[in-house]
Amino acid sequence: MKFKYQARNKEGELQVGFVEAVDREAAARILTSHELFILSLESAEKENPFAQFLKIFKKIKYQEIVVFTRQFATLMQADIPISDSLRALSRQTKNPYLKEVIFDIATNVNSGLSLSQAMEKQPDVFSEFYISMIKSAELTGRLDEAMSFLADYLEKDLTIRNRIRNALIYPAIVVVLFLIIAGVMVAFVFPQLKPIFEESGVKLPTMTNFLLSSGDFLKEWWLVILIIIGLFIVLIREYFRTPEGKTVSQELILRFPVFGNLSKKIYIVRFASSTGVLIKGGVPIAQAIEVASHTIGNAVYSEVLHEASDHIRRGGMLSDFLSRYEDYFFPLVSQMIAIGEGTGRIDDLLIKVSNFYSREVDDAVSNLVELIQPLLIVIIGACVGLLFASVLLPIYNLSQVIR
Repeated sequence: MKFKYQARNKEGELQVGFVEAVDREAAARILTSHELFILSLESAEKENPFAQFLKIFKKIKYQEIVVFTRQFATLMQADIPISDSLRALSRQTKNPYLKEVIFDIATNVNSGLSLSQAMEKQPDVFSEFYISMIKSAELTGRLDEAMSFLADYLEKDLTIRNRIRNALIYPAIVVVLFLIIAGVMVAFVFPQLKPIFEESGVKLPTMTNFLLSSGDFLKEWWLVILIIIGLFIVLIREYFRTPEGKTVSQELILRFPVFGNLSKKIYIVRFASSTGVLIKGGVPIAQAIEVASHTIGNAVYSEVLHEASDHIRRGGMLSDFLSRYEDYFFPLVSQMIAIGEGTGRIDDLLIKVSNFYSREVDDAVSNLVELIQPLLIVIIGACVGLLFASVLLPIYNLSQVIR
């Protein structure tokens, strides 16, 4: 294979060229053996359209990121250099796409970039929260602790996702079956019964009239409805990708019943843990909160924390500021921080806040998982009952007329 490279020699001169090798690692070894400092190394082979199409299906599972983070954290705690750790992880990773991503990060680190800068070049793989935590740790020199925290956090997040997904499998199957049955009845069963009802002159229930009208409407305009729904989904999706749209969607989630409180607790855990780690590492409180505002992953909280950082720089207290925003930070947070400010142990109190709300998140998820299944089953059962009642009641009334 042919690879295009950019590199600098020992004198610092930029060199651009091509190198032939079996794979990227072999190409990097060749360049390194010539005492070249690699800046970029990309395949120069032209991909056919089919290969470019297959790139769409190159996915890295969230679970693979969790495993990578835990393995990286373990190697960091063993005092193995970052570049060596990344090369070792690249060799043992089975997913070829993730292997390529890790190799790119290792190459960029070897070329002089920091780990966070190298990861910023992979925005489809590493989240803003992930990269910001690495960047914060680089300020304090506690990268191993940050990787351990990220590994713990991602493992817990994966557990929560799996629990919710497993709890939703059965209700999802029930919902799909209900939609199929409802679609068949509205599209095929009701139109067959409509002439009979009209000829008999039987008074139809409101629900039956609605479903009959819906069936006629869907048969006439189904294509237009699909196009409108498709356009609506695309427009909403594009809007929520804009800065304004992200803020609006995140604010709506925070105000949503049940899920809003759960989201707030998750963001408080992120804020308290990242800020506590930074302060413990010697970063001033104002700067630590400013950095935390970029790691939290929510535009609303980021704005509040940015204002909190300015407030502290003007001589104010963090607890006083957060007490004004009880919609986002529960009163316990500001009370615990006030104790930390009074004792000079704000970093320890922030870690305690993080641990407390981590347990709260676990309990909330457990309760949510237990409630979702029976609640959805009751709702679906009621819908199925209404659907069949819409058919059976007119038939019963018709039989009474015939008698």
